[in-house]
Amino acid sequence: MKIRHWDRRGNGGFDFTELGFGTAPLGNLYKAVSDEEAHAVLDAAWETGCRYFDTAPLYGLGLSERRVGDFLKTKTRDDYLISTKVGRLLSVCPPDQRTGIGKFFDTPNRREVYDYSYDCVMRSFEASFERTGLDRFDIIFVHDVDIFTHGSKEASDARIEEFMRGGYYALLSLRDQGVIGAFGGGVNEWQVCQTLAERGDFDLFLLAGRYTLLEQEALKSFLPLCEQRNIGIVLGGPYNSGILARGPSEAAQYNYSDAPTEVIERVRKIDAVCQAHGVRLIEAALNFPLRHPQVVSVIPGGQSVAEVRSNRDILGKDIPSGLWEELKSEGLLRGDAPV
Repeated sequence: MKIRHWDRRGNGGFDFTELGFGTAPLGNLYKAVSDEEAHAVLDAAWETGCRYFDTAPLYGLGLSERRVGDFLKTKTRDDYLISTKVGRLLSVCPPDQRTGIGKFFDTPNRREVYDYSYDCVMRSFEASFERTGLDRFDIIFVHDVDIFTHGSKEASDARIEEFMRGGYYALLSLRDQGVIGAFGGGVNEWQVCQTLAERGDFDLFLLAGRYTLLEQEALKSFLPLCEQRNIGIVLGGPYNSGILARGPSEAAQYNYSDAPTEVIERVRKIDAVCQAHGVRLIEAALNFPLRHPQVVSVIPGGQSVAEVRSNRDILGKDIPSGLWEELKSEGLLRGDAPV
């Protein structure tokens, strides 16, 4: 698998595999999987050459971190990169008060507590060490200071302010001490990423679903800013919650919910262009973000061995230039999108 070397600070940087692995599905997202099944999925990812793994306390309320840690403890530490996230503490609670009922299944009874203060970031960091059993994290992302999570711009702005007054300095200290190699934000909206980038010294952003074959508004100002400052982008959700993998249908999922009619119609048009050029929609979707110079890895995740192997087979698919040109001429892809 191809490697993308990224070194923003002149300290050697990181070697990202173009295909990383997002481990939210291993937190029993939408359906339960056993520890054995999760280990088999991680083993399949490793066999494909994947060496970058992203997790978070939220994913399965600690379950994903534990499973990833159990797996990676069997590997040589310098052979992989791992990122996790801060901004939530997990509190023991009664089963009916558990976070993620109907979203995460068969997880510990824990309730998320949002806290972006200095002390909470440090406590979250230490708790992730305990759950994973690892001795080092390469990258830490502040998690979900966005409108999608907190419900309004005002609430998002308040969380950003809380973080910039507190937790930001915790991550800055950890990086300056060499405890972590880099930090950034794991966010659902490019506008929030841009706000953070303008206010602080961020190395990377894990941007979920906002630079895909379906959406390229981040090219307006955020991605050019990343180019200017050599900020790396880990691209999560390249299939926009499934619609770019499974295609346009009334049952399609987009942004974690049922896809709106206008999104289904747009994907139908994109899919038609792909078919005309002999390319599957999923192939174009996975490879498109990697055409941008700041994207260091794409992390689609997977909940089965078959999904993991399928993503590897798709990576590097030869996409004819005419496909991109037609998408642009039809107004289905921004004219300034790197292809």
